[in-house]
Amino acid sequence: MATAHWIAVDWGTSRLRLWALDGMGRVVGDAASDRGMGRLQPDDFEGALLELAAPFLAEGGRTKVLICGMAGARQGWIEAPYSAVPCLPAKGRTVRAPTRDPRLDVRILPGLCQMDPPDVMRGEETQIAGILARDPGFDGTLCLPGTHSKWVRIAGGTVQSFNTAMTGELFDLLCHQSILRHSLDASWDDAVFAAAIATSEAQPAQVFSQLFGLRAGSLVGAGAQDASQAHLSGLLIGAELAAMRNYWQGRAVAVIGADNLARCYHSALAQLGGEVTTMNGVDLALEGLKAAYRQQEDCP
Repeated sequence: MATAHWIAVDWGTSRLRLWALDGMGRVVGDAASDRGMGRLQPDDFEGALLELAAPFLAEGGRTKVLICGMAGARQGWIEAPYSAVPCLPAKGRTVRAPTRDPRLDVRILPGLCQMDPPDVMRGEETQIAGILARDPGFDGTLCLPGTHSKWVRIAGGTVQSFNTAMTGELFDLLCHQSILRHSLDASWDDAVFAAAIATSEAQPAQVFSQLFGLRAGSLVGAGAQDASQAHLSGLLIGAELAAMRNYWQGRAVAVIGADNLARCYHSALAQLGGEVTTMNGVDLALEGLKAAYRQQEDCP
């Protein structure tokens, strides 16, 4: 297995992903695990990293490891303070993580924060840096779906503002911990999803009563249970799009992701007349880490 010149790491709440790179920035190996921040105590991080990185480390030397994401959270390895917007993404001062293995030189990138209204992000800013590395002139909105979806306004090569919606977490809670769990069917129907998007985006104030209607309809036989998760997803995403209208209406929007959730957001935005494209978030995270590493190397 090839020895790395440096190692890039995207450390999320649930997943850890690593790339080993040579001196030209080419990937010579990669690895991933489910040892995300949510599973670890601060003393566990070095071991979790070594499980993946050890084959790429040079004996008798120190390998720089650049990390983005939740390893820098207050509950993570060591807290990396936020950079306040407006600012360049993934270009703030790094924090050195404490390590015992002499082969490691670990630095963690800061997240971004916003004071009015209060908001924070960790990890997504590196994907944003990846977009700007590819297209420095990008001017528009980024939509980063997930447990906590981010809507980000980009102009002049900087993050101007952003807003977070807890849509993914609400969906999970309603599916698994609410009364609706007894009435939801996991099959999918694009037409059901599209109808729910239209209903919720047009009348977001009605979402709460629409939600209980999923339960009531299944009890009295007045509503079909088929594709009810698609119905629920459409109601929640439609309400999110209504709340974030000033971010996407009349602007170019890039949805970051390559999974079913990203496709749902793409479909919903296109349905409502948005000018939308989709980009692969994993590729962008690596591009952003490369850009951050180059910037760190240029600093004295």
